[in-house]
Amino acid sequence: MSGHVTCFGELLLRLATPSGRLTVQCDALEMVVGGAEANVAAGLASLGHPVRMVSRVPEGPLGDKARAALGGAGVDVAGVKRGTGRMGLYFLETGAGLRPSTITYDRAGSAFASSSARDFDLAGALAGARLLHLSGITPALGPGGVDLARAAVDAAQEAGVPICFDGNYRAMLWDAWDSDPRAILSELFAAATVMIGNHRDISLLLGRAFSGDGADRRREAAEAMFAAFPKLEMIASTARHVVNSDHHRIAARIDTRSTAHQTGEVDVTGIVDRIGTGDAFAAGVLHRWLEGGAEDANVIKMAQAGLAYTVLKHSQPGDMCLIGPGELDAFSASGGDVRR
Repeated sequence: MSGHVTCFGELLLRLATPSGRLTVQCDALEMVVGGAEANVAAGLASLGHPVRMVSRVPEGPLGDKARAALGGAGVDVAGVKRGTGRMGLYFLETGAGLRPSTITYDRAGSAFASSSARDFDLAGALAGARLLHLSGITPALGPGGVDLARAAVDAAQEAGVPICFDGNYRAMLWDAWDSDPRAILSELFAAATVMIGNHRDISLLLGRAFSGDGADRRREAAEAMFAAFPKLEMIASTARHVVNSDHHRIAARIDTRSTAHQTGEVDVTGIVDRIGTGDAFAAGVLHRWLEGGAEDANVIKMAQAGLAYTVLKHSQPGDMCLIGPGELDAFSASGGDVRR
């Protein structure tokens, strides 16, 4: 089936300490372009899908860098407008061993966060689209972000475009203003066909505790979510066990209304970059969803592709996973020698 994916959200610059150093030890920071929805856009474009990004960046070299990075990944950036405001930033202090990485946001007053729906041509960006992808980060930015997310959802519904919503719960952003994340996210999830999120997201949305301990408990959470949100057709999630900053164990799971599949765990060691791996998982799942939908016969393929793409992202620096379909298809959890 033809048609593009539209991704809507904020482009950010990441400023990171190198080689596991503390911020107080650094005289320089590494700068890369990212942002949750932009990461998914770059991943899907790298996997061969037509993708349009809708966002807003400031005039000047920082905005130019953000647009160039996304355009270089193969994403259509005509919908990434320029405007007043600043570039949204986040600072990453990279962890090592048993010391976790930490993130500090600096995005208040950014060109995207201070924009309104009239600054974007959402109807044009969604014309002929197969999917709208957005996440809970946009409404977490404040009342203006809530309005932006609502406008994107309304435009998709008006155009008859399915919605993939990634919960991407960011407590630091929600806690920075007088917010009601459960009510706001429930309103947005009510329009979604595909959910990226796990039992913790479902616990927040439904106001009751669910356990992620075992396949039966995860299925219980999924069934409760399906019962509460009639439009929802599929839930994609991961289970991550963190041994230390350099060693994680990851499994992937797909739930539909009629079936479910959970992969075995993969040991991920020698981690180069943890950031953006959830977005890579979403891209891998959506890659197979765009090929075969949420049919039962495609559930295993979606889980496997999501797991493979997120594992591969751990080996790549930066926010975005730029690995193509050939390497995804050739992925082996056992790793391998140089391919010649």
